[in-house]
Amino acid sequence: MKKKPQRSCVSCRTVRDKKDLLRVVVSPEGDVVYDPTGKLAGRGAYLCPDEKCITAELKKAAKLSRGLKKPLTEEEIQELAKQLLGSIADN
Repeated sequence: MKKKPQRSCVSCRTVRDKKDLLRVVVSPEGDVVYDPTGKLAGRGAYLCPDEKCITAELKKAAKLSRGLKKPLTEEEIQELAKQLLGSIADN
């Protein structure tokens, strides 16, 4: 039996399968983006695909900033909120 990669949500610290979480990445150029494929290059952090978890984290973005090792601007937070909440609305 093959072992599935596990990751924890930076907001609620729940451990889940990697494919069940949403990945946010700081690209080598310094851009912060949502990574739906889970394969973009750069430093990544994971959030649960739950509206409560996403909105709670993006209000302050302290844990996400720490996980990405990059302070987030208000503009980046707003763009991430649109992308992440849009992705869970599609499912």
